[in-house]
Amino acid sequence: MQNRSLVFIGLGNPGKKYAGTRHNFGFLVVEALAQSLGLDLQESKFFEAKVAKGRYGTKDCQELVELHLLMPLTYMNESGKSVRRYLDYYKLATSEIVVVCDDTALKLGDLRLRSQGSSGGHNGLKSIAAHMGTEQYARLRMGIGSKMDQQSLADYVLDDFKADEISMLNESIKKGEGILKSLVSEPTRKPV
Repeated sequence: MQNRSLVFIGLGNPGKKYAGTRHNFGFLVVEALAQSLGLDLQESKFFEAKVAKGRYGTKDCQELVELHLLMPLTYMNESGKSVRRYLDYYKLATSEIVVVCDDTALKLGDLRLRSQGSSGGHNGLKSIAAHMGTEQYARLRMGIGSKMDQQSLADYVLDDFKADEISMLNESIKKGEGILKSLVSEPTRKPV
């Protein structure tokens, strides 16, 4: 049986103040996945993150996947610091990570899984690229819709989801969780 590693990195900001904000979509998906898999996210001062690990076999029983979950607690703009320390410690490559983040270019309910790409102005992705020295890593972008005309981008992404968006939010979290699970269980499934 072969072994491989996957690291799912949820981006967001720590603390109750930011818990329900659009910018914390990555946290919401990784937390839902951890709960679904029975993994307990623990705060690590060393990694400045919440972390969890587990081992899972693929559907065809050909591979054993060591799954890492990471939620940097450095605030969005410094996410790369935590990611770099974690990957260096466990000797993991950027080819083994999938970053889950919010995206204002996609409407709420839309998701996009890509094997690489630019930051698209996302400060968390910029920080990871700066600390890793590459943009060659997978990302699952979770649509949050675009801001209102009078609202600044910073205010919009740090705003809570509205009551009429909650059912679509929950559906998106489930879809995101499903995509991540399929990356674990299906060895041929890869971001495009």
